[in-house]
Amino acid sequence: MKKPSIPKGTRDFTPQEMIRRNHIFDTIRSVFQLYGYMPIETPAMENLETLMGKYGEEGDKLLFKILNSGDFLSKVNQEFIDKKDIGSIASSITEKGLRYDLTVPFARYVVQHRNEISFPFKRYQIQPVWRADKPQRGRYREFYQCDVDVIGSNALVNEVELILIIDEVFKRLNLEVLVKLNNRKILAGIAEYIGEPEKMMPITIAIDKLNKIGLENVNQEMLSHGVSQEAVEKLQPILGLEGKLKEKFPRLQEMLKGSTTGTEGIQEAMFIMKYLKELNIKAKFDLDLTLARGLDYYTGTIIEVTSSEVQMGSICGGGRYDDLTGIFGLKDVSGVGISFGADRIYDVLNELNRFPEDKKSTSTVMFVNFGEEEERQCLYLLQQLREKGVNGELYPEPAKMKKQMTYANNNNIPFVILIGAEEFESGKASLKNMISGKQEVLDIDILLSRFNKN
Repeated sequence: MKKPSIPKGTRDFTPQEMIRRNHIFDTIRSVFQLYGYMPIETPAMENLETLMGKYGEEGDKLLFKILNSGDFLSKVNQEFIDKKDIGSIASSITEKGLRYDLTVPFARYVVQHRNEISFPFKRYQIQPVWRADKPQRGRYREFYQCDVDVIGSNALVNEVELILIIDEVFKRLNLEVLVKLNNRKILAGIAEYIGEPEKMMPITIAIDKLNKIGLENVNQEMLSHGVSQEAVEKLQPILGLEGKLKEKFPRLQEMLKGSTTGTEGIQEAMFIMKYLKELNIKAKFDLDLTLARGLDYYTGTIIEVTSSEVQMGSICGGGRYDDLTGIFGLKDVSGVGISFGADRIYDVLNELNRFPEDKKSTSTVMFVNFGEEEERQCLYLLQQLREKGVNGELYPEPAKMKKQMTYANNNNIPFVILIGAEEFESGKASLKNMISGKQEVLDIDILLSRFNKN
């Protein structure tokens, strides 16, 4: 019999892993709420017409498509089959797909519910997404995103607040990060500066891969997309622009002074970074002119966060989008948002061994089961603890003591309470600390007072 398995790029999570993952989710959620954002959820699948064309050509290839139910082949034109026209066949047999991210479904949600929400609308969303990507370290086919967006406001203070959220989340998770910033308008200005404004997309897609494939391959990719050799050479000083912000910005302003769009992007980036400096955030931040994020819908600020301690891809990213809701019929509604990659954050915390030591179990106490009469009494006491907010459980059957203790130990339950018939008669109980091994006999009233809401 074939052993059961799961698709590549997906994972099962053990109770221990879920406790740690929930620590990440709870931390992120609490910061979102601290800044006044409200939760929503959207379906796992969307109509393909909602998803297609929003992520660029490369993104469209990574969409998981869902076959229509029933005799889907009956709706396929025989001519498509004869010609082996894969694209036309696919569009005939599938109308839905798993969501690629949470931003496009959010834009669809805003348009669909525009009469029910007030602008600016601040929402957060923590749900899984799916991409038909090649599985590798830090890259999965099913993973969670934790998104926070504000839509219906052009104010750059929104970008500032999102970076404050980034700073607070990683401060609470005890991680050192680098916040890299750029602006799509700066990238447009650079394309104008090198004389290839119509080639902005292939240029930005290429330079976004600089850290992955190196400068020589980036240059070759641009040339393969028709960018002239002269333009590629003119771009090199920009790609190599280094130094402090007070040195970068004047040099960049001089280069892009002939581009109105590029100059506007520089001014926006300077505004945001001036605020961040004044607010004295803990996270380091910098201007990265190679940052493009590779998504078609960004129009202004681009944000990407990487770990300063572990070699890993982006663990958070986002930016401003001015035209996304316009695709669905709602014009002139600007939005900006960021997305935390919970799975990569987990991998970073795990590698650094930074998960809190107390995040090992959902139960604080376990009552040993000595038999039916003792079981009844222990359930009564356990309910009193639960009413105080203490997580606890009773071993479900009067098994051997070694088996019950092994269960508590394997499940990282820090305290075990032992109350047999004699103890109940005397109003006593034994409390064992499973970490230190210390055991003491206490009056039951004193025992109950030892535990407060966790």
